Amino acid sequence: MDNVSVINMLTLSGLSGTVNYRVTLFALTFLCYCVICLVNVTIIVTIIVDKSLHEPMYVFLCNLCINGLYGTAGFYPKFLFDLLSTTHVISVAGCLLQGFVLHSAACADFSLLALMSYDRYVAICRPLVYHTVMTKQRICVLVFLAWLVPFYLLFMSTITTSASRLCSSHIPKIYCVNWLISNLACTVSIAKVIIPAFNYTFYFSHVVFVVWSYVHLIRTCKTSRENRKKFMQTCVPPLFSLIVVVGSLLFDLLYMRFGRKSLSQGIQNFMAMEFLVIPPIVNPLMYGLKLTKIRQRIVHFICSKK
Repeated sequence: MDNVSVINMLTLSGLSGTVNYRVTLFALTFLCYCVICLVNVTIIVTIIVDKSLHEPMYVFLCNLCINGLYGTAGFYPKFLFDLLSTTHVISVAGCLLQGFVLHSAACADFSLLALMSYDRYVAICRPLVYHTVMTKQRICVLVFLAWLVPFYLLFMSTITTSASRLCSSHIPKIYCVNWLISNLACTVSIAKVIIPAFNYTFYFSHVVFVVWSYVHLIRTCKTSRENRKKFMQTCVPPLFSLIVVVGSLLFDLLYMRFGRKSLSQGIQNFMAMEFLVIPPIVNPLMYGLKLTKIRQRIVHFICSKK
């Protein structure tokens, strides 16, 4: 058991079969990361600079894009470095930090999408009290909680995982997640089962709330042509974002727990990267193209620079 306590480096085996085309992968990954940074920063700067966009929906969207940058920053720099390296290792502390960043970013996505659906529900279903309910103070509190709660829950999960002694140093993935780190532990504690179960249940309730709110929105919008137009312009992007985020995460989670080992490493890596590629690109593009105010501000800015 003496060797168990001295494990301080972990091996990521997901890139073991990419030696022959790692330069191509590096170029494509770097390009993808640049696109993610560009589209998200464009939306963020547009909303911050233009005071007419300082409304609840756009404030939540700005935070969603910031979260996209935060989550991808926990993956892409390390992944790009590994693509050019012959050894794919990470310290235990670095692995825990990466797991914390990726998990908290995914949870914050659900929190922010739930806030956006709540904002649309009040705006369309209860328009007379919208400005009374969605005050600046309340928006600040909701945004603060949307960041604080995921950080707190994942911090508790990370602390619990870090307290375990490791009996193995092999992670069959291209990045670290808390569940895989827990599997390396010599013993299984009740806390390591209860805390993730609570987190999954808590954020599944966010999805249920969003679905419930959109059911009411659809029912309300059916009775009015103006509401139907408003729904298509302002509600479709958050709904589409939820589908993309849930689908991407569910794909990876189901594979981690029930996936077949016979799948090729390339397919495994694609499934693992899906939620780090598709939502950070699709979300800002979807909003930038669909929301009229943002699209007009971006087009105006581009044309003014010519």
